[in-house]
Amino acid sequence: MVILTTPPGFRPLHFEEAVKQGKHIFMEPVATDPAGIQRVLAAAEIAKSKKLNVVVGLQRRYQNSYRELYKRVQDGAIGDILSVQVWWNQGALWVKPRKPEYSEMEYQMRNWYYFNWLCGDHIVEQHIHNIDVGNWFKGAVPVSAVGMGGRSWRNGKEYGEIFDHHYVEYRYADGVVMNSQCRHWKDSTSRVDEEIVGTKGRVIGDRAQILDHKGKVVFQFDKKNKENQPYQTEHDELFDAIAKGEYKFEDTKRAAETTLTAIIGRMATYSGQTIPYDKALASNINLQPATYSFDAAPPIVPDADGFTLTRNPVPLSISASYSHLYITLCSQPARGSLF
Repeated sequence: MVILTTPPGFRPLHFEEAVKQGKHIFMEPVATDPAGIQRVLAAAEIAKSKKLNVVVGLQRRYQNSYRELYKRVQDGAIGDILSVQVWWNQGALWVKPRKPEYSEMEYQMRNWYYFNWLCGDHIVEQHIHNIDVGNWFKGAVPVSAVGMGGRSWRNGKEYGEIFDHHYVEYRYADGVVMNSQCRHWKDSTSRVDEEIVGTKGRVIGDRAQILDHKGKVVFQFDKKNKENQPYQTEHDELFDAIAKGEYKFEDTKRAAETTLTAIIGRMATYSGQTIPYDKALASNINLQPATYSFDAAPPIVPDADGFTLTRNPVPLSISASYSHLYITLCSQPARGSLF
């Protein structure tokens, strides 16, 4: 087996090669653009035909408390789902200083978190874990996303092109809304959690509780004695299946769906447009470089002042003359078109 945990921009080509070589696979979230999602989905069909186990590190699906909460929701504990709230709000992250000997490609690789072709922005690389809980409990993917975001605290040139906050309203086919927040602000209030609201009650993911609408706890998972370490469990269960010669895990499709959910959230916050899930999937928008080499130019390069993001970004409109919907808010539109 192989473990694929490099920056997610590399995931599609690494996944394709691992499947080609007939390996069982553990990987983290699977792409940074719709073209990558399409590649992963195509390779997943080959993996299935070869009976290759694939586990994706959306670890809450391997966590005892979340599995129990999900089972109880399926059994009707909160009634019909009315809304979903998901959060990944925290403080600041690392930056690796630029050195004179770095090529632009090497600098971006060392600061991969701040460039969309490598990271997908923190809504894709990090907040995907909470978004996945929403899709999992809802049993669906959203049909569209609309939102807003920007750079309020993390606005220096060392922070590449990504935003430091996103808010997205995801809408499912039945009209249910998932409200999504993620933020990286220094010294700000942190919350990494999910809340699923139903007609009879609500689930609080981080506390492993189900409450009625008066606030009474009607179920509390015993986290002290029954909780596991999901980061370990996902590997234990994968290795156990491999050791027994079982074909048991095919996480790729649902992981790709959740990754694309996060991607359309990013597309919505960058563009100011409502982004349909199905059109984004079919768009073949591609953020990747033409050549993977330390001597090659990355897909986005700094301007004369060293910024890779326009300092006063104005979302581009959709028109007949410019139909690239994925907008990095810089001078270089991504390859691919939505409309």
